[in-house]
Amino acid sequence: MPQQLEKIEKEMFEIVGGRHDENEKLAKKSVSFWKEVFIRFAHNKLAIFGLIALVIILLMAIFVPVFSQYSYSEQLGIYNKAPSAANWFGTDDLGRDVFVRVWEGARISLFIGITAAIIDLIIGVLWGSISGLAGERVDNIMMRIADVLTAVPYLLVVIVLSVVLGNGAFGNGLIPMIIALSVTGWINMARIVRGEVLSIKNQEYVLASRTLGANTKHLIIKHLIPNALGAILVTMTLTIPTAIFTESFLSYLGLGVSAPIASWGTMASEGNNAITNAPWRLIFPAIMICTTIFAFNAVGDGLRDALDPKLRK
Repeated sequence: MPQQLEKIEKEMFEIVGGRHDENEKLAKKSVSFWKEVFIRFAHNKLAIFGLIALVIILLMAIFVPVFSQYSYSEQLGIYNKAPSAANWFGTDDLGRDVFVRVWEGARISLFIGITAAIIDLIIGVLWGSISGLAGERVDNIMMRIADVLTAVPYLLVVIVLSVVLGNGAFGNGLIPMIIALSVTGWINMARIVRGEVLSIKNQEYVLASRTLGANTKHLIIKHLIPNALGAILVTMTLTIPTAIFTESFLSYLGLGVSAPIASWGTMASEGNNAITNAPWRLIFPAIMICTTIFAFNAVGDGLRDALDPKLRK
């Protein structure tokens, strides 16, 4: 009898010890996942180049307008002056330094793009999480609403709202542009999050939390969002350049941000009118728009590849 009891205790110890070792391996695996992501991202030269470019653009946008001022001068020849050592990007028709204006415009364009992306993130994550968790009936209703909004062309919605709101009491088009970009911009994020939630919500740890009485809010914050974080990050990095391009395009057409606020779109519009005698006024804002969009896309593609589970060893 003691021998049988000792045998049972030994088997239990092996089972518990094996589970403990398995848990340790799983913990190490969960920690090493982000390490692997970092290593794969670091080996992507294009993504690193994009990240460095974004950091430089952000720092320049923050500090250049602080330590510099537009240079107005009564001297003849200062207006529409070509690039030189004194004015790296030349001057415009009011004698302002285009180099400083480019970084002032970067503030507005980046602010609009990042703010619109954050709003899309909040609405999309909440909508997609609730839709994926709430059950088939609620899911169908919420997704049909998203389908109806998707049926209307995104650019048309943005144009109509920016014009309507811009004619109201919102001032120079900054707030209307953010609102217009956010009205339907969250739908793609919501669909991606919903797909992630549907694939995660039947996992054992989520079912265990439900059994222990966890509510929907707890499941979304503690389990679903952290596990869908990779897809959310990738989508957000690809949403920002879309918002920046849309704002620049509409401002170029005169439907977005208006003077006296300077954005890359308004600068490109002003430069287009002076393309024959001052082409640098169009070239430099256009270069900044292309560089920023390329950098965000490079970082987004790098994150997508780094977070791809198929590439894990």
